[in-house]
Amino acid sequence: MPRLRNAVPKYRKHKATGQAVVTIAGFDHYLGKFNSKASRMLYDRLIGEWLAAGRQGPPPDPDAFTITELIARYWRYAQAYYRRADGTPTDTAENMRPAFRVLRKTYGDTPVDDFGPIALKAVQQQFVELGQARKYVNENIDRIKRMVRWGVSEELVNESTLRRLETVNGLRKGKTTAHDNPEIPPVDDEVVDLTLPHLLPTLADMVQIQRLTGARPGEVCIMRAGDFDRRGETWVFVPERHKTEHHNKKRAIVIGPRAQKILEPYLNRDDLEYCFKPSEVIEEQLEDRHTKRVTPLSCGCKPSKRKRRRKRAPGDCYTNDSYRRAIHRACDRAFLPPAPLAKLKGESNNARVKRLTEKQRDELKVWLSDHRWSPNQLRHSMGTQTREEFGIEAVAAVLGHSRTDTSEIYALRNLKLAAEVAKAIG
Repeated sequence: MPRLRNAVPKYRKHKATGQAVVTIAGFDHYLGKFNSKASRMLYDRLIGEWLAAGRQGPPPDPDAFTITELIARYWRYAQAYYRRADGTPTDTAENMRPAFRVLRKTYGDTPVDDFGPIALKAVQQQFVELGQARKYVNENIDRIKRMVRWGVSEELVNESTLRRLETVNGLRKGKTTAHDNPEIPPVDDEVVDLTLPHLLPTLADMVQIQRLTGARPGEVCIMRAGDFDRRGETWVFVPERHKTEHHNKKRAIVIGPRAQKILEPYLNRDDLEYCFKPSEVIEEQLEDRHTKRVTPLSCGCKPSKRKRRRKRAPGDCYTNDSYRRAIHRACDRAFLPPAPLAKLKGESNNARVKRLTEKQRDELKVWLSDHRWSPNQLRHSMGTQTREEFGIEAVAAVLGHSRTDTSEIYALRNLKLAAEVAKAIG
């Protein structure tokens, strides 16, 4: 029979001594006289502590408990803890992986209690040398501190170790060689309009809906027919999950007449079925290719005669990443780079990369980055437009912010109003 890894250690009798014993994490704990009340109480306490520690025993020797072992224990905890109400994992645990990879490579064999401020600063400098932005470096250092704080709560790390690491400050702007990423700007309507013809109809409708509602990209991706209240002149969309649900905050997105008209064809389905399905988009793509076909039907493959074997089946709905990649591909088709960076006739992307020199590849990378926009910029555009017409309070209401200082990030200041004041006073 297979070994039961999740079984609770048994209360047993040690025949040689007549004592009760339980084995936890490979170590025998003698509990006193077998079947006595005191031994049963001690057994319950040890099992309770073992379950509270995530079915893991304490380290056998504090001096031998290393950074690698702490990462392994915290990783198991994080994968189980950082989940949504429906049980699906969030991105929080995966976002820790790059920071822990550098930490383990550099200090994996170091005892946890020997890992001090100088070591943490050395890891911080490694993040900088890897080219990480200042804000991202600070986030990674906070993740390491959070792990150590968890270790203290589990009695795996001495509290003094955490207090020493807390003395390491984050990188400050202008006081470090780490760069700062530019703020995310709104995307111009003209740029969006030029991109839309290069998107498949379903993806183009997703962009238009996000453009008109100011919803987050992930909220558009998970729209379902049953999540809409369509009883009034304006509809209300309540997403099944959202960014701030773990703070017990509610999220409701108001859908106006223009967005309603775009959404109507996608609502004729089951309540729990997603409106924008990748499988349907693939069918659209195949139909689009078929309409553009120049080879006679008597030659070559006929439609639906041979099914392509995909390495991975399309998901039930789009994700933030797949939605963004689709827009980036459309941008690459809409805004072609100049020669010699552009593709030659019949040339694949891999062939183009091999043809270009190293300098030209860098130039192509910069060109593509400058001529691509991401779906989150549509949210910034909505915030800026709303602020100019209705004020900052309206921005907070539309974008779902509980504080207006958060809305300041998404809405550019009304420079037109400042210009009018300058003309009148200055």
